[in-house]
Amino acid sequence: MPRATRATRITGLLASVLILVGAAAACGSSDSPSDEAKSGSGSSKAPASSAFPVTIPNKYGSTTIKSEPKRVVTVGLTDQDAVLALGTVPVGTTEWIGGYKGAVGPWAQDKLGSAAAPTVLKDTGTGPQVEKIAALKPDLILALYSGLTKAQYDTLSKFAPVVAQPKEFNDYGIPWQQQTQTIGKALGRSGEAAKLVEGVEAKFAEAKKAHPDFAGSTAVMATPYEGTFVYGSQDARSRLLSDLGLKLPADLDKVIGDQFGANISKERTDLLDQGVAVWIVPNTTGAVAKLHKDKLYADLKVVKEGREVFVQETGDYGNAVSLSTVLSIPYVLDRLVPQLAAAVDGDPATKVEQPAS
Repeated sequence: MPRATRATRITGLLASVLILVGAAAACGSSDSPSDEAKSGSGSSKAPASSAFPVTIPNKYGSTTIKSEPKRVVTVGLTDQDAVLALGTVPVGTTEWIGGYKGAVGPWAQDKLGSAAAPTVLKDTGTGPQVEKIAALKPDLILALYSGLTKAQYDTLSKFAPVVAQPKEFNDYGIPWQQQTQTIGKALGRSGEAAKLVEGVEAKFAEAKKAHPDFAGSTAVMATPYEGTFVYGSQDARSRLLSDLGLKLPADLDKVIGDQFGANISKERTDLLDQGVAVWIVPNTTGAVAKLHKDKLYADLKVVKEGREVFVQETGDYGNAVSLSTVLSIPYVLDRLVPQLAAAVDGDPATKVEQPAS
């Protein structure tokens, strides 16, 4: 499934609540310390004793976590990275980008330590795999980077407290900073979460200081899915650009609407004519050549002046861009910043090099 639309696939009602409640009861009856020890879940640092109970607001109300979670399941497609960064290995993760054991990318592998990789759950378009989630006997379900519906939230809440997406952002629109801080609060590690955010924000500040020309440039993030799909201001990929000081198109969200992104018409190809156009492409050869065969796009200044950045969708770099988490962003900045700098330097002769890896 194309990465542009994976985040919009959570639709439809779940299986009968009566059946699911029965499944939860059956799963809960076998819980024991030995089961927990085998799960691979645990934390490297104890939360503050005063951290619980804690109540966290979400799109559908609020959720109270009464004690330190021991068995965390992430339904949010990128939530696992913040959990790992805070010293807890989830017992279950939801796979968005395939190819990684436990849905844990290379930028987060060292956070696993000697623990077993999480059980990987799938979302094939009908929502979370509720029975499999119940079988993991969670005491906390995180769904911050998600499009969880009210029906799904209510059903999952029968098994464990559910921290759903915040109401103040679009679905799949939570900023990485708030994602990290909210997960820190849920795990009783707010202070550690604040330090993690501060560390990554320092990397953004360093890049902006080294490249003041970013502040004078506009930028857009797009992908050639079913034509041209452009990411809105609340999408994590676009936030990479704005966090670096680049300005997104003024009418971007007017075109996108209240979604994380949308396909634009040929008549709005002008939206791509920015100081730099960042493309997430299937590959950096044939896909780029196909883009440049489109005369409407090829005639734009951003193309003629060589101000394009191409990120291959598959592979660690492209995956890290799509996730844009507290752990993957430093990995991204090491590669994206030099590309952006070459694109906006004002010299059309400057080649935008692809990262070595």
